[in-house]
Amino acid sequence: MSEAVLAAGAPRLAWRCRAIGAALFLLVLLLDQGSKYWILYGLDLPDRVSVPVLPFFNLTMVWNHAITFGMLGGLAGMGRIVFTALALAVVLVLTIWLARTTRPWVAGGLGAVMGGAIGNVIDRLHYGAVVDFVHLHAYGHSFYVFNLADASIDCGVAILLFDSLTERRGLAETGQRR
Repeated sequence: MSEAVLAAGAPRLAWRCRAIGAALFLLVLLLDQGSKYWILYGLDLPDRVSVPVLPFFNLTMVWNHAITFGMLGGLAGMGRIVFTALALAVVLVLTIWLARTTRPWVAGGLGAVMGGAIGNVIDRLHYGAVVDFVHLHAYGHSFYVFNLADASIDCGVAILLFDSLTERRGLAETGQRR
């Protein structure tokens, strides 16, 4: 194909990527907030504390005042402001990246990260902490309690890392520069 034909298709591909990113953003945000609403008001997990679901999976109520894996929990009340501002700044940068990408996988990863980040921002603003409830455990090991927003952020970042690594390898194999 000629470069002119490829260039003509770029705006369409960019819009398609924006739509993919926006769809993933909304899907993650709705599933995250819906699951948290059900955990808090349907299942009433704050009063029940923990509910066994499977031998390796419990629904366990944790109010997370820190960030991933409890990091930076020592910021106390300032954490709510700092983590919210940081998350919003990251989402702004990712939105610019989404607007410029023509890679559907990247758009999906960005949408997942942004949806998860905004879901946790909503929690911080509404409850003062993030609602975590997914508790995986096996053979005497207990993993950190997390939520769907956290899982979406992790999956989105993994997609972005994988894409970055495979794109660089593809460029190196063809001798192209980025």
